[in-house]
Amino acid sequence: MDHVFAPWRIEWVEREGGNDDVEGCVFCAFAGGNRDRDRKRRVVARSPRSFVLLNNYPYNPGHVMVIPETHAGDYRDLDDDALLDHARLKQRTFDALDDGMGPDAYNAGLNLGGKAAGGSIEEHLHTHVVPRWEGDTNFMPVVADTSVIVEAVADTYDRLHEAFAAQAGAEFRGEDRAVEFEFE
Repeated sequence: MDHVFAPWRIEWVEREGGNDDVEGCVFCAFAGGNRDRDRKRRVVARSPRSFVLLNNYPYNPGHVMVIPETHAGDYRDLDDDALLDHARLKQRTFDALDDGMGPDAYNAGLNLGGKAAGGSIEEHLHTHVVPRWEGDTNFMPVVADTSVIVEAVADTYDRLHEAFAAQAGAEFRGEDRAVEFEFE
């Protein structure tokens, strides 16, 4: 695959400390990690048992992952509370993407079951949510095997953070922390 110059990626490459503070599963570390690092880690929203993380290599602007805190590679290993929380946070995610990005549609799918699923995090299931717009697939990925990202990930974070914060029941805890939700 060819690459398109993306100067905003230098922020990720040169980020302070990288993921050196993460041992084991990065999703588990982000779930229980230092909430003051949410912005640096691109965690945009949290609920009691799940969180929303911007994809570092998005297919489209707004490409996020909704991740249950439970470390499981099999969907059937989530208990009822984790399943419901994960589903509710996905609903909130669709609302935030509608308000913050205005897509025409979505692709959403679970990565589970290991390496064959195609994800780089094999043992911790997660749902990818990819906003889609009419005509967003052009000749570049089809003919040139090249994807073009039209917005810096940091700008997408700001748009989605604001959209999550504007939702009913959202708890805004500052610009550097994920927006939090409590589900009944």
